Amino acid sequence: FWPEGFYTIVMVGMFAVASFAFKQPIAVALAIAAIIGALVSGNGVPIDHLIEGSFGYLDTILIIFCAMIFMKTVQHIGLMESVAAWMIRKFRVLPFRLTMGITVLLMLPGMITGSSSAAVLTAGAIVTPALLKLGVPPVKAAAAIALAAIYGMIAPPINIPAMIIGGGIDMPYVGFGIPLLICTVPLAIFSGMLLIFPSLKLSAASGAGIPDDLDAELTRMARVPLTPRLMLPFFVLIILLGGERLFPAVAPSLGMPLSFLLAAASGLLVGRQWNPYEAATEAIHAALPVAGILVGVGMFIEIMTLTGVRGFFVVSALALPAWLLYVGIATSLPIFGAVSAYGSATVLGVPFLLALLGSDEIVVGAALSLIAGLGDLMPPTALAGLFAAQVVGVQNYFTVLKAC
Repeated sequence: FWPEGFYTIVMVGMFAVASFAFKQPIAVALAIAAIIGALVSGNGVPIDHLIEGSFGYLDTILIIFCAMIFMKTVQHIGLMESVAAWMIRKFRVLPFRLTMGITVLLMLPGMITGSSSAAVLTAGAIVTPALLKLGVPPVKAAAAIALAAIYGMIAPPINIPAMIIGGGIDMPYVGFGIPLLICTVPLAIFSGMLLIFPSLKLSAASGAGIPDDLDAELTRMARVPLTPRLMLPFFVLIILLGGERLFPAVAPSLGMPLSFLLAAASGLLVGRQWNPYEAATEAIHAALPVAGILVGVGMFIEIMTLTGVRGFFVVSALALPAWLLYVGIATSLPIFGAVSAYGSATVLGVPFLLALLGSDEIVVGAALSLIAGLGDLMPPTALAGLFAAQVVGVQNYFTVLKAC
């Protein structure tokens, strides 16, 4: 246990004190915990390690920034609202299809940005008025939005917890698509059917047309007609990302950040008039907290490696009996994820993956990322759940948590 166990207690304890007692942002709390851990272990303040760690997730940070710019572009040109309005009018009397369509729409921003908060604040805010007017109770609407946002964060193509876990053992983010779909799609269908479908079915069975207030809301949302031309940014993104994978010998390897930026630039040719600078500024502001967490996580992991804490976690996980290992995964990952799903994937996901190296690493990494993602529902931070409650107008978050 000594001295690595002691360093573990100091670093994790300092992180908890800084984030909860002193109300520091998660990124700052991680950096403080890293510095204190280095000092206690006798390494002083290793500037070189801290800087190297802060750049450890630079690729992921670039993807998040550029993906968020793409999502803000799609929002500003009116595509998201137009799709939602078309879907509700088209499938008003087909509740199953409408439920599945709304669930996919709620997941989409998370799938592209890797952030559940982004999904709640974009698609969640767009869909909420229609859900409430269609008779979905506010608590169930908030729960459906929060869960769909988390499933989107875990679904391909962008899954940041899986990237972090894979990066911890130098495993490239390749081959995760099918396992992540298996992890998320059945859960998304189940959640939608449980939380949204009954109310939509009841509304459709009533035989009434679209209420006047909902009709006015849909008219407002569909100010920009939904045409194939309006969907140009998505077509460009699919070609850029899909072409590189399907035709690697012919298609140029642009990388995800540049692909997202080029697809966003195509939004200048379609939709309503919008300000690219304003959209990009909103995107950077929205992505900064997530990027900051990744910088702090990188520093934290670097110092964990320097002091032997990372190895201590791995050895401790390997020493657990099989049944206790799975209990630890099921409980500690979501609980630690209450601070940050990314931090949970870093501090606990990597050791758990190393403890299960005899299994298919990609499948295990995908599953661990899903369990870590549930941290976005856990109080006190509960980013996805709290944002969903605020968007819908539910005062007591714990009623939303109970529904989830």
